[in-house]
Amino acid sequence: MKRDWIAVDWGTTNFRAFLMNNHHVVARISAPCGLLTIESGEFAATLHQQLQPWLAGVGTVPVLMAGMVGSQQGWRNVPYVSLPASAQNLLAGIESLKTPWGSPAWIVPGLSGLSAWDQPDVMRGEEVQLLGLNVLHPAEEHYILLPGTHSKHARMKNGCITAFSTLMTGELFSVLSKHSLLGRALPPQREDAASFLAGVRTAQNGVPFNHLIFTARTRRLSGEIAAEHVHHYLSGLLIGYELSILPEGQQGWIVGSASLAGRYQLAASVIKTSLTVVDGDDCFLQGLALLHSYLQDQTP
Repeated sequence: MKRDWIAVDWGTTNFRAFLMNNHHVVARISAPCGLLTIESGEFAATLHQQLQPWLAGVGTVPVLMAGMVGSQQGWRNVPYVSLPASAQNLLAGIESLKTPWGSPAWIVPGLSGLSAWDQPDVMRGEEVQLLGLNVLHPAEEHYILLPGTHSKHARMKNGCITAFSTLMTGELFSVLSKHSLLGRALPPQREDAASFLAGVRTAQNGVPFNHLIFTARTRRLSGEIAAEHVHHYLSGLLIGYELSILPEGQQGWIVGSASLAGRYQLAASVIKTSLTVVDGDDCFLQGLALLHSYLQDQTP
């Protein structure tokens, strides 16, 4: 049986693909051709253009995609699977596509449910990482943070995703630092751990959020935070505020890039919480590989 296949993480701004041999990465590509750059009806052509160098060598191998490619703005709107959700539930919601060049292709559905505050919530792409985390580090229960533009806090039990909540930490940082008074007329920014940790600590004091973020201006005006460290203080405020929702004594996992995960780990040390870092790509690929293996079992 041919063991080659292609894993695709197709988001709003970026496209990433991995040529796989079973669970092992053979090659990878990344391109700024996310959903926002693609004209209607051009998804198949874009995918073929990106994968053509591989297809020429390995033939019409299967392609398994996850992320915003399955959203209303994507290639096909694949309905969300409701919580709780296991790998088998996601498998049941996968939708197949026909590619013009003959590769069988599928899009993984996202998840929907109520957040910890009983508000409607959704995810696309992170559900694959959660499955992969359980493959790499199986446990009866997991508490997981997936930091990013829209950070997720999720719970799993025996490999089943039971709950999650979204916090717009990364997007808020971008908006506030680029388009608000807080980020206006700043010199080039330099990393400063002390300013970051000052922000984390300030966020633990129960200050209302709309007042909390204004301290990025007032502490700059008073000289407590140097102008070149404002971004790092603001980052500490936002990450610290996000982590303030963690249950006391909560131990957990953090799935993401090393640089961002390291910042969350540093913030967690302030509130005496332990977060174990796992690479986001490793989790994504292990999660897709699990679903791919199930798809293979279904193929006659």
